[in-house]
Amino acid sequence: MKKLELLAPAGDLEKLKIAVLYGADAVYLGGRQFSLRAGAGNFDDNEMLEGIKFAHSRNVKVYVAINIYAHNPDLEKLPSYLEFLARAGVDAVIASDPGVIDMTLRLQPGLPIHLSTQANTTNWASAAFWQRLGLQRVVLARELSLAEIKEIGARVDVELEAFVHGAMCMSYSGRCLLSNFLTGRDANRGDCAQSCRWRYYLVEEKRPGQYFPVEEDSRGTYFMSSKDLCLLDYIPQLAAAGVTSFKIEGRMKSIHYLATVVKIYRQALDSYLKNPAAYTVKPEWMDEITKVSHREYTTGFLLGDQGRTATVEPGQSSYTRRASFVGLVLGQDEATGRLVVEQRNNFKVGEELEALTPTGDNRQVKVQAIFDGETGEPMDVAPHPQQILQLSVDHPLPPMAMLRRIQ
Repeated sequence: MKKLELLAPAGDLEKLKIAVLYGADAVYLGGRQFSLRAGAGNFDDNEMLEGIKFAHSRNVKVYVAINIYAHNPDLEKLPSYLEFLARAGVDAVIASDPGVIDMTLRLQPGLPIHLSTQANTTNWASAAFWQRLGLQRVVLARELSLAEIKEIGARVDVELEAFVHGAMCMSYSGRCLLSNFLTGRDANRGDCAQSCRWRYYLVEEKRPGQYFPVEEDSRGTYFMSSKDLCLLDYIPQLAAAGVTSFKIEGRMKSIHYLATVVKIYRQALDSYLKNPAAYTVKPEWMDEITKVSHREYTTGFLLGDQGRTATVEPGQSSYTRRASFVGLVLGQDEATGRLVVEQRNNFKVGEELEALTPTGDNRQVKVQAIFDGETGEPMDVAPHPQQILQLSVDHPLPPMAMLRRIQ
């Protein structure tokens, strides 16, 4: 059996460390330029070097996105950036623009290239073309069915990567001009305003000022708002079809979202690799991924073209979630023995919280006391965002555990 990789997003240095500690085999990230997630925190050069060192020390690979569709001025800085990435020891770059790919092959021939999903590879001939050109991996278009993926896997000898979880774009392989047209923010250069999530009305030319809702109910409709992808059920079929890298979307998601989803897919992949024939999705996995912010889950196009019901969610653009992330465990104070926690949302003394930990089962903990992290003064409630606190709880917790309130 080929080695299977769990690939997680890393929107900034904190998220990279969370993804690594919660079980990713590889992470993908963007620098301050050339990346299609301009809204993510992203990495300056020093942060990228620190992130690569952290990941490599734990045998986790780092892939860097240079996946914009470049305009002429973009290319001027590319040679020096490619040289930096090669010196930094990144394991691969992710690219979609043929010019960017050609420059990378010529200027840094030892730097592996993964073809971005933005290149919308939907057939085996395209995958074979990129393989002959020298690319190591193809990130498949999200519009493919399982049967199509299987045929591509049978006809080419290039690594295949597929998205298995996260937000989906209503536009073909993410190539969208809506944001650029409405706001001047170019989605194909990393600055999408997510215009598809807005509420829209009809206006008739001869009746200006009269707005007619396009709605399913009294709240209106979000007729371009995609559901979220979840393919936990189909890990065996994807592996059998030739997929070796299972990719989670979400460089702009929270660390709570990232930790939860990475941990569940880590458990799922480990369960499959341990006994492929006996693989089944555990109810607790599905329960867990409903705790993070998400839209209704879907299999997308994996089971064939199911029309808009598979991907579009009329009537809802907001997320639902069953848990609120309230604190990140930084460690334990040696003098007091208390947990050192960075507050992320309000919680109070006496409250029962759930702890998500990098490994092992979730734990229930009771907040017995709260102290100001600087003065040591006791507090009844933790009111200030990102305040450093010390907690007395009834169970010890490891660093990077996350405290949350179940709703």
